[in-house]
Amino acid sequence: MAGRRQFDEKATLDRALEVFWAKGYGATSMQDIATASGVLRGSLYNAYQDKETLFLHVFEDYAKQLLAEAAHLLANPSIERALLDFFDFTFTSMTTGVPPRGCLTTKTAIDTRAGGERINAVLRDLLDDLERLIRERLSADDARARLTIPPAEAARVLVTMSRGNVIVESVYQDPERLRGTAAALIGALLSPAP
Repeated sequence: MAGRRQFDEKATLDRALEVFWAKGYGATSMQDIATASGVLRGSLYNAYQDKETLFLHVFEDYAKQLLAEAAHLLANPSIERALLDFFDFTFTSMTTGVPPRGCLTTKTAIDTRAGGERINAVLRDLLDDLERLIRERLSADDARARLTIPPAEAARVLVTMSRGNVIVESVYQDPERLRGTAAALIGALLSPAP
């Protein structure tokens, strides 16, 4: 029937996410996604027009899931545990797979073939939303009383570190090193509990 997708869109987007995450935006072709999803390349073009638009659909779902999980972890009543769990989540995500898949956001940000304004906008939106979630948690009375710098600055430092950890992980492939660095940063941002 005209106008209706003849494939399972969620399954197709999930497979496309895996391909983009494993290969990177620039190295992924529509044929790669067609092969991985079992959906004909022509059907993908008909549904999404081009690779960038397909990526934007995939990234929207990815960002929603990442932000929902981050919000859940940051809701922990212990600010230390909330931040440590947030970093553990990011470390687990980037070290999944063989070879480890890294971070989709960072991988896309440094991909010279992913430099379109629409892609840059969704990357910025995700980082801004993540920073907002962390800033809101750090603005709560329990956290604010212990912060060594203002919540907005601390949130920006934490988001920046979460992105920089991707590079360190790809070089050292040592999750304990990442956890130790995260714990040190959290210790520097929070004064001891009373």
